[in-house]
Formats: sequence, structure tokens, C-alpha cells
Amino acid sequence: MIFVRDPILQSVPIETLRPTQITVGMHEVQEKRKSWRSHGKKKKLDFLKRHAVPVILGFKEQLYIIDHHHLARALYDEGVKDVLVLVVRDLSSISQKTFWTFLDHHDWVYPYDERGDRCDYKKIPSSVAELKDDPYRSLAGELRRIGGFAKDTTPFSEFLWADFLREPIGKTTIEHQYKSAIKKAYKLAKSSKANYLPGWCGPGGE
Repeated sequence: MIFVRDPILQSVPIETLRPTQITVGMHEVQEKRKSWRSHGKKKKLDFLKRHAVPVILGFKEQLYIIDHHHLARALYDEGVKDVLVLVVRDLSSISQKTFWTFLDHHDWVYPYDERGDRCDYKKIPSSVAELKDDPYRSLAGELRRIGGFAKDTTPFSEFLWADFLREPIGKTTIEHQYKSAIKKAYKLAKSSKANYLPGWCGPGGE
């Protein structure tokens, strides 16, 4: 008989978790904060149990988030002290340099800044409190929610969509005419210009 072992969850302080990306979409973070505040105490506890943060055990026993960066930042901003984490890989025995190379080859790190430029791994912040805002990431997240593209398992798919939207939509439009930016993003998402992106579900032509 084969016994399936349940995953082991650990409760750790959010402030000790290290990101594996430089940015998040702060608009998306704010939406998650609003959702969190709408829950009662029991529902909040249930939510934390159902949304364990996947992490890699890395150099010097530090825990690196490989998903749920927006949620972790939202909970941190809401004053939540601890979250449940699930260690999916133990890489504590390798050097820091090898660690980042390994994560890169497995699509577990996204070292790109708020302009979409690749940076040295040293630019990745040491805590979720230091994550920077990329408004195009927020725009991509909202675009997916309204059906602009489908949820996809491709790593960092929404960041790929964010980069697609950088050139045709100005940052000022996102900041001051958000509805207009969403409308333009939706039209672009349904065009053949976006057909190479993960989750594209537009028509065959324009």
C-alpha cells in the first residue's frame, strides 16, 4: 500500500520572506487588501490555510517566494505578521551564485525592473516591503480578469503581457485614465499582434 504524505506547512513571519522578482502591480495589491479587509476573523484564518505561499529554501536557510508575491505584499501592508509556507525545494546546500542560476533555469525568478529591463540578481529586494510598483503588471492583471486573455501556466505570463502593453500604452494614461487604458489594452489583446503571448484568445485576424 502506498501512503501519500500531506504537504508540511510552516508558519513564518512575512518580513523574513525574500522575493524572487523586483516588482508587483500595486493596483492588484490594493485589490487584494480590500478583499482581505472584507473577511471576518474566521474567514481570514481559513483563507491563510488555503493560500500557503510556495517557497524555496535557499542560501543560509532563507526562504524565497516563488509565487503569491502580490498576496504576500498585501498581507504585509495589512499588518499580518505570519503566513503559512510550503517548501517545494531545498537548495540550501548550494552557493548563492548557483542558487540564482538554478532558479533562472527553472523559471522561478524574474529579475526585471518596472521598466521591463533585466537586472542583476542583486537588484531583487530582500523583503516584500521593498517590492516596486509596475503599473503595467497591474494593467495586465486587470486585463486577464475581464477576459482579455486566459489564465495560463506559463511562468510569469502576466509579466509578458505587461511588457507587450508598455510601448502602445503610455504610463500617464494608466495613472490618469485607467478605464481608457483598459479599453485600449483589451483591443490590443484581441488583435493578432498578441497571438504569441500565453493565454491569447483573440480572433484569427484583426
